[in-house]
Amino acid sequence: MSNTSQTSALPPVLRSHVLSGGPSGETVIHDLSYAWWPGLHWVCGDEGSGKTSLLRLLAGDLPALQGRVDRPSDGVFWADLKGSEHDQTTVQACWDQLQALHPNWQHAIEQDLIEALDMERHRHKPLFMLSTGSRRKVMLVAALAACARVTLLDQPFVSLDQVSVRVIKDFLSDAAAHTSRAWIVADYEVPQDLTPNSVLDLSQLKP
Repeated sequence: MSNTSQTSALPPVLRSHVLSGGPSGETVIHDLSYAWWPGLHWVCGDEGSGKTSLLRLLAGDLPALQGRVDRPSDGVFWADLKGSEHDQTTVQACWDQLQALHPNWQHAIEQDLIEALDMERHRHKPLFMLSTGSRRKVMLVAALAACARVTLLDQPFVSLDQVSVRVIKDFLSDAAAHTSRAWIVADYEVPQDLTPNSVLDLSQLKP
């Protein structure tokens, strides 16, 4: 599939060229040529359609079996803190480590999100002490404060309380109008109260 013929006054910030790959050498993404412009974008699909694998391929966290990804020189944000290797790391240490990778990090946004997502009381706890939802919030604070040219979010609403869901949705709603940065969200479907600039349905791309 390709959308690279789309016309826009702005250049794309991320582009894949005949990209194929997946975990453990499995090909779950097949020959994908696609471009993402500034704004909010959704990658949706059924279980096993390759949503997470595509984000990892776009981030460079997963090596491509074929094709390539043109990434912006000033960075792509991707973080997966679910693994046990992060269990002993404190919340603040996670933020410090991710901030070191993203020079455009905005402390004001970080602090606003810490307060809005009720994370101040967890700042010095190791991740293994957090609920699934709070652990996801650690990633979300970093993702949105990093201010990377491209931000990749995998199922950002899972296990969040409704107040936090609203905070993240409000942020993403504003992101749709951004003129230089892109947010690419992978989830099963697009929430009815969000209007992304593009939707890539991986369920329709199976060979």
